[in-house]
Amino acid sequence: MIDMDKVLTTAQERDASDIHLICGIKPTLRIRRQLIDCPDTEVLTEDDMADIYDYFVRGNIDKDNVFKTTKKLDSSFVYGKLRLRVNISLSNEIPIFTLRLIKDTLPKYEDLGVPDVVRRTTYQPQGLILVTGKTNSGKTTTLNALINEINETQNKKILTLEKPVEYKHVCKKSIIVQKEIGPGGDSLTYSDGVKNCLREDCDILVVGEIRDRETMEAAIETAESGHLVIGTLHTKSCAETIDRMVNFYDIRDQQQVKYLIASLLKLVISQRLLPARDGSLVLVPEVMVVDNIISGIIRKEKISVAEIEDAIQSNSEKGSISLINSIAQLFVDDIITLDQAKAQIEEKNIEILNRTIMQLKIKRDRKTTL
Repeated sequence: MIDMDKVLTTAQERDASDIHLICGIKPTLRIRRQLIDCPDTEVLTEDDMADIYDYFVRGNIDKDNVFKTTKKLDSSFVYGKLRLRVNISLSNEIPIFTLRLIKDTLPKYEDLGVPDVVRRTTYQPQGLILVTGKTNSGKTTTLNALINEINETQNKKILTLEKPVEYKHVCKKSIIVQKEIGPGGDSLTYSDGVKNCLREDCDILVVGEIRDRETMEAAIETAESGHLVIGTLHTKSCAETIDRMVNFYDIRDQQQVKYLIASLLKLVISQRLLPARDGSLVLVPEVMVVDNIISGIIRKEKISVAEIEDAIQSNSEKGSISLINSIAQLFVDDIITLDQAKAQIEEKNIEILNRTIMQLKIKRDRKTTL
């Protein structure tokens, strides 16, 4: 019989980021990107999976109905001082579980490796800031570290919409109201929560995930009405983020929405995590500060990814940072290997990466001699 308390305790002690519970294999921990069997556990049976379901749902009728109706469930769970994000789905009609462990203390904003221009942009009175990246790229940590930084330094009312609520913030200089999205939560959908925020006198709205047109429209309307909106998108680059935003809309509406995006979007940070030489994970940021040049590209009838990437590369004075520059700097600083650096870049850009590395080395050597 599975002892979930023991599994959760072990995962916490070993600093796991995730736990995978799948019928037919042992409970599995993800530690620094590696999948490792949880020690002193047995292969999970169908009866174990039913017990695990009861352990996490705990007789909650709303959650049980959501799972039976949609065949999936996202919720939060508290074990002692440990918070978890729980995803339940089905495989061969048997529940499987993916658990994300949420640390009870946030890392300091300056320790994350997020460029300072992102923090400075939060002082804008209105507009749209997007934190993007693929799954497991650290978006939630960056977003919450940013909220915490605002909370400690600015006098604002911050409203967050999350599914589920992961980090619990305590009001400091700011007022923070956190709402959970979903059946049995504080708001049924993200778009409902965004629309209602206009009546809640918030200064900053944080949208945990923008994944459909309705939520995007509501976020744009909120930014247009004089609020600062910070949201996340599952995209792998700044240029792809613009493309995704536009493609939420029908072709006949796209030109109009491009003008709105060009005027409201202030900054996009696209991030990924790579294993460093010392075994830790290091943040690789791409930052796009939206200036007149970027705005002009967005307004064009056909958006060019190459044009956006070139504009980011040439706009470093205003705080933009290209992916190639970030990766090259990590290699020059001996944090990642050359093979890792090249693996993150398309083949056509390898020569640009090599040139950037040479330029950064020359600049470093000049500083050393001085």
